[in-house]
Amino acid sequence: MHGRIDRLGPGSRNGGRVGVTYKYFGAPDGATAARVPISMRPEELGGDELGMGGMFTKIKPETMAAMVLTGIEGVPLHKVPPLELVVLHPDYAVVKLPMTVVDPLRGIGEEAVGAAAFIWSTVPDRGGPRDAFNVYQLLHEWQDFSHRLHEAGHQPYCLVWP
Repeated sequence: MHGRIDRLGPGSRNGGRVGVTYKYFGAPDGATAARVPISMRPEELGGDELGMGGMFTKIKPETMAAMVLTGIEGVPLHKVPPLELVVLHPDYAVVKLPMTVVDPLRGIGEEAVGAAAFIWSTVPDRGGPRDAFNVYQLLHEWQDFSHRLHEAGHQPYCLVWP
C-alpha cells in the first residue's frame, strides 16, 4: 500500500507516524466550511461529499486538482494553482479547492474522462494513482461530486486530518 505517511512534530498529539485522511465536501462559503468539526463522520457530512456513503480517501486535494487541470484542461503540472487554507488547527485543516477543479468535469463526456485518465497516468513526477483505470474511476466520482456541488450551489472543500 502506498498511502501517504506524514511525521508529526515533537509534542504532537499522536507523537508518531500517521496516515493523513482527506474528506471532500461542499459548503456555500468558507465560514460554513470552517465550522465542519473534526468529530463529524462521513455519514454526518450531508449528501454532497465525494463518493457514495461518505468516502474517505488518501488522495490529496492538490493531486485531485492536478488530475483535473492537467488531464482535462491541459494545464502544465507546475502551473496548477495552490489551494486556499480556510482553517489550520493542531488536529485538522480545511482547504478550499478552486472551482476550476470541479467545473470542467460537468460538461465533458465519457471519452474526455477516459482521455484525462490516460493523460494523468502518463504524467511524470506526480503523486496519486498511476493506473489509468483507477484514475478513470476516481474522475467519475469527482464528476458526480461536481454535479452535486453545482446543484447545491456549493464550493469544493477538503477536511484533512491524521
